[in-house]
Order: sequence, then C-alpha cells, then structure tokens
Amino acid sequence: MVDAPKGQIPAIYHRQIGDLTVSVISDGYLMGAVNVLRNIEEDDAQQMIVDAFGPAEGRKTAVNTFLIYSKGRLALVDTGCGTYMADTGGKLLQNLELAGVKPTDIDTILLTHMHPDHSAGLSNRDTWQPFFPNAELVFHENELKHWEDDGAMAKGNEREQALFFGATREQVAPYKKQMRMFKDGDEVFPGVTAMTAHGHTPGHSMYNVQDGNEQLLIWGDIMHVPDIQAPRPEVTIAYDTDPTQAEASRRRVCDMASSDRLLVAGMHLHFPACSHVVREGNGFRVIPESWRQ
Repeated sequence: MVDAPKGQIPAIYHRQIGDLTVSVISDGYLMGAVNVLRNIEEDDAQQMIVDAFGPAEGRKTAVNTFLIYSKGRLALVDTGCGTYMADTGGKLLQNLELAGVKPTDIDTILLTHMHPDHSAGLSNRDTWQPFFPNAELVFHENELKHWEDDGAMAKGNEREQALFFGATREQVAPYKKQMRMFKDGDEVFPGVTAMTAHGHTPGHSMYNVQDGNEQLLIWGDIMHVPDIQAPRPEVTIAYDTDPTQAEASRRRVCDMASSDRLLVAGMHLHFPACSHVVREGNGFRVIPESWRQ
C-alpha cells in the first residue's frame, strides 16, 4: 500500500539572471474579499477571477519573497506576513530552511514597502529580536517617514492603525541601528538598482536585477490581483495610499515591461511569479514564463 503525499513540494524556484541567481521563496497565500477593489463592481471582479479559474468567492493572493545571490552576498527582498495575518501565510522561514538558507546568511533586506504582508516577517513577536540579525535593512527614504507619522496614523481606521502603522513600527524597531535609505536610481546591492513606483505607498519601490544583457524587474505591488488589474489597470485597491498615483505607476511600469520585453516578478503574481507583460486592448496581459529546469 502506497500513501499519497499530504503536502506540496517546497515552494522554491531558482532563476538565473546572467551570473546572478534569484530564488523565489513563497511565504504562502492570503484569501481576501473583492470589496477592497475600487473602480470595478464586485460582481464583475468576482466573475473575472472565476473566468481565470480562481475561487468562486473572494480572491486568493500569492505572497512571494525573493533571494538575490550576487558576488558572494545574499539579499532578501521582502519578508512576508510573519504571524500578523492568516496562517496560510508566514511560511518564509520554513521555506528558507528548505532552500538551505539560514536567516544569519542574509546580509541585506530590501523592502519594496512596509505593508504587513511585506515587512511583518522581520522580527520575532515573542522576543522582539530580529529574525535576520546580520542584515542591513534597506528601503526608500519616504517609507518609514510615513508609517512613523502620528498624523497619518490618526487618519486610519482601527485596523489600519494596528496592522499597518503599528505592525510596521514594531517590526522595524529591532533594526534601527542597521538601516539604510535610498533614492530612485541608487544601486542598493551588487547588480540591483532601486526604481521608484510610488502610489501604493509613499515609498513603494521596485528592484531591477541585471547582469549583462539579462535582467529581472521585481516590481513589488504593481498588481495585487493580476487577473483583474492587468486587463483593467484602472482598478485600484483600498490599501493604496494614493490610488491615482498607484494607477499611473501600474500603467507606466506595464508600458515599460511590454515595450522592453522585460522579465518581471511580483509579490502577488501567481507563484513562481516570473512573467512577461504584453499589451492587450486598453490594458495588458501577464504571461507566466515557462518553467526553467
């Protein structure tokens, strides 16, 4: 008698970019409602998800993080949900272990922005010790300024105050002595350039990984629900601090990706995330890259 497997293989995917290696490490997934989407009727949003063979109710959102191996150094892009959100997320540490990576191996953490599904895996909530004690924490100069602004926090609802402002302050605090902030166009890690794409948050940024003629654009939260926001880029989400700018960033980045035939990856593109973007009608289509052996 042969027992059937009870779980999936580790959600880890390696992609060579020239002589650099990027590993996509899943932090799991989150289930959410479609009523957080703006500029679209709920019934239309749900139907688009169903048409893309998604769930009949709500939306299933991948949460991806990325390792970048460059010149003997190791960077981690975003840290996932930690223990702040559903237990379907927060899988980063166990998947790092399965990938043969210890938290102490990571010497740089690059944050696309400070939302709880991106930065809430920085520190241990029981001890308030950093999970990545040897890592320098790197982010755009606008980002922490916003989340530490008491005036901005007061404008949020109770959930936003606790899960966005509060969680960010708690998670970042253990790294206060090992932080570095960048501006648009700065090289933030060997072979990695920061590119701003503000709107979703005041410091939301992307990371372009390049070696020779090969490159991968890790675009953060340019899209949360690609099955909707690619063909309908005007659809924003309640978590955007500036929806108008977020839409403009999405259109600009998708235009660039489609025109330049860029390989892109996003925190919420379906795992393993590496994809291309093409123009289609008044919007775009995300085409997953074929699996690389």
